[in-house]
Amino acid sequence: MRTSEHIPPPTDRDEDGGIKLCDRPGCLEHGQYRAPRSREALNSYYWFCLEHVREYNLAWDYFKDMGEDSIEEIRRGDAVWQRPTWPFAGRHRTQGGAPNGQFRDDFGFFEEEAAETAGRKGRFPPNSKQAKALAALNLNPNATLEEVKARYKTLAKELHPDRNGGDSLAEERLKIINLAYSDLKAAF
Repeated sequence: MRTSEHIPPPTDRDEDGGIKLCDRPGCLEHGQYRAPRSREALNSYYWFCLEHVREYNLAWDYFKDMGEDSIEEIRRGDAVWQRPTWPFAGRHRTQGGAPNGQFRDDFGFFEEEAAETAGRKGRFPPNSKQAKALAALNLNPNATLEEVKARYKTLAKELHPDRNGGDSLAEERLKIINLAYSDLKAAF
């Protein structure tokens, strides 16, 4: 950066290079702490000593004499650094398109693709705990809660220890079915 473009920071020295005095009337202390003059002139400063800058800061109220609407507007603007914003899913029309950011699919390409993928996809991701639970119950990935309950009741009756005479394989399978059902019940 060239020195001609450099803007020096505010300093506690006056124009002659001497030490600035506190801006509080009657105070002869070194004014080394800056404070804004008003909310309209945040880059124009008073220079105070430590004692008086503390007093000034305690009394400072940026929102003094402002209405609730003005305060809320400033707070919302500060959340986005005073930059313009717009909604991601606004109700505006795109050029040649439909409302809400959709577009016309005159030939139905995307409808066909959506129908194909909907048939392949299930409710849960393929390797998720819920997808494995559906597989344990021998259900398809698009099964509803009612289908899960019906399948669980059927398997629980088939694998119950009283019905299988204490078969350890049936008991282990029943434990797996119980865990799968509890996972799916929580997921729905």
